[in-house]
Amino acid sequence: MRPVSAINRFGWGQRESARDGAGLSLRDWLAHQLTGPDTATFRGVSPCADGLIALREQRRTKVQGDPLVKPIFQGEVATQMDTLLLTDQPFRERLAWFWFNHFTVSLRQGSTRAVIGAYMREAIRPHVTGRFSDMLLAVMRHPAMLMYLDNASSIGPGSVAGRKSHHGLNENLARECLELHTVSPAAGYNQGDVTSFAAILTGWGVDMKADRPGFVFREKAHEPGPKTLMGQTFPEGEDGGVQALHFLGTHPATYRHIATQMVRHFVSDTPSPASVRHVETVLRDSEGDLQAASLALADLPDPGPGGGKFRSPMDYATAVLRALSVGGEPSRPDDPHSPAHQLTSAFSTLGQPLWTAPLPNGWSDDAADWCAPADMLARADWAWRVAAHVRSGDPMDIADIALGPALRPQTRTAMHHAGSRQDALALLFSSPEFQRR
Repeated sequence: MRPVSAINRFGWGQRESARDGAGLSLRDWLAHQLTGPDTATFRGVSPCADGLIALREQRRTKVQGDPLVKPIFQGEVATQMDTLLLTDQPFRERLAWFWFNHFTVSLRQGSTRAVIGAYMREAIRPHVTGRFSDMLLAVMRHPAMLMYLDNASSIGPGSVAGRKSHHGLNENLARECLELHTVSPAAGYNQGDVTSFAAILTGWGVDMKADRPGFVFREKAHEPGPKTLMGQTFPEGEDGGVQALHFLGTHPATYRHIATQMVRHFVSDTPSPASVRHVETVLRDSEGDLQAASLALADLPDPGPGGGKFRSPMDYATAVLRALSVGGEPSRPDDPHSPAHQLTSAFSTLGQPLWTAPLPNGWSDDAADWCAPADMLARADWAWRVAAHVRSGDPMDIADIALGPALRPQTRTAMHHAGSRQDALALLFSSPEFQRR
């Protein structure tokens, strides 16, 4: 695989200044990004606790306009978008966003705006090269997930708090963990398992009153007694939840499910059974080692020119701005003209606003959901407007950097005959080959 096609398939698009890993095999190039530390640097951000303190103070004073949470959120957006544009570990960065989408937290509910950036940095990124079961536990204990799927308000009916308040279980987190995050419905669990798992997770909440707010296990809200989930019995208490999550995180059905998701994301909308089986085997044999599973993707057949994955709006806009080498100095959080703002604005314009998936299953990974005629017209219109601000660079050089041998002769000819730099770049970014990675 040529380096430029590797960067498009496994990363976020080529930049003129990027180190392309020429001379390395595909597996070695990917491994080089995963075996060392995460080089991303996030400026001006704070731990989750600081976001919760800001949220608590806003609620206490009943202020309007989100004045304490807004700068925290803006700071997260600025530095995380800068990382997307500038990363020299594009595979690691794509994995971070892939797993964030797998464990979706959305701004659509749960007062998550104060903590969603911290969730990405604290629960997802540290575990992309670790074990899946460890990421699962970090996700399920993070305030962002507990707030998003309402587990903070789930109370065991037989608990001390439940007997006094007559409040009951909230099954949202348990249901989505089983259906989306781990074993999937293919494992054959039933509604009784969902209810039992929800009881296991009672007491897992967020302490908003602490000096440093965060995860808390509230014993008085926890449903007493042992509980059975998918034929396995777990003790009462917080440790019962930890054991249940380890059981789910290392279940064969979970390995099959996440292998399918990985192959679908990196190779094809319709993953071949053989490809899924290969990644699943690596997961099973390594006890859920995500680094090993990620590198196993390099063993799968190259989809070839024109056969790669269709770019989602987030993929597409990031690839365009990286091709134009947008970014450099850190974006100011409140600057509406910054590279970070330009990128997030594009996500919204093209139908995939940042951290705002409509449902807990995250954004779709299938081409059919992003390639309607209106979607393609929106891309062409946005590309035209972006190209109007490009003042330097030969469009043909940009095309060669961005696409390499995937650039079709028809696109090259059309660009050569374009009347202006803007026309040529708009043609490049609207071309069929640029829509795929």
